[in-house]
Amino acid sequence: MSDMKIERERLPRWMKSPLPKGENYSKVKRLINDHQLNTICTSGNCPNKGECWNAGTASFMILGDKCTRNCRFCFVHNDVPEPVDWMEPLRLAKTIRTLGLKHSVITSVTRDDLQDGGAEFWAATIRKIKELNPETTIEALIPDFNANAELIQKVIDAAPEVISHNMETVKRLTSKVRSTARYERSLKVISIISEAGIVSKSGIMVGLGETEYEILQTMRDLRAAGCKVVTIGQYLQPDSNLLPVVQYITPEVFEKYRSEGMKMGFSFVESSSLVRSSYHAERHVNG
Repeated sequence: MSDMKIERERLPRWMKSPLPKGENYSKVKRLINDHQLNTICTSGNCPNKGECWNAGTASFMILGDKCTRNCRFCFVHNDVPEPVDWMEPLRLAKTIRTLGLKHSVITSVTRDDLQDGGAEFWAATIRKIKELNPETTIEALIPDFNANAELIQKVIDAAPEVISHNMETVKRLTSKVRSTARYERSLKVISIISEAGIVSKSGIMVGLGETEYEILQTMRDLRAAGCKVVTIGQYLQPDSNLLPVVQYITPEVFEKYRSEGMKMGFSFVESSSLVRSSYHAERHVNG
């Protein structure tokens, strides 16, 4: 019996999600394969893949499927990345047009091997999507670019409607959970986005051993940095070599986070067990 099957059987009742299937699911999968694209849905082993793909949506991952960082929560492989494929933006833009997407989420692996961290490629991708799909809105879920304001500005100048960068966890657990990333650095990234006037967004996982106070403090830190949208979801161990789940958070606690976040002044707080950073992202375009 596989680790994933064991994990599914042990999940509390509120964590169950349907297995991926259906006509639209097959269509999205086929297009992704035919156009040689990557999605965080697959690379991140997302539990919502069946629901989102059946709705004809997907969160695309650019710059390959190998990451230069080795975060202890992430299913994306840490390895030497392939050379940059400058035809990928065109293939992605065509796929989005074929799917008829009104909103698309783009993320990427971290490319510390590139001098600009992939910032110019990010900008080229956004521009190409907009060129072929002028009615499609875009959320760019970016790495930290080491909080280099000039590199982040390249993405800002390409004018996606939303720019997201995930905190992932609380300050105390950052060094344990994330590779190379720093809590204050990620807050700086959010500040740079917010100051540019673009809708800024971030995501947090729970169930890694954090306290309620630490989650609420992270939310307060994000608001102070100008963040408008926050997503909070249950961490699930995607592989036995990655960090184990410390606790399954109840729906009542997720609702508390949502309620407290709205009081803090967030425009949107998506908070429940199966929420991921790109889940229902079309709701967040106007911040």
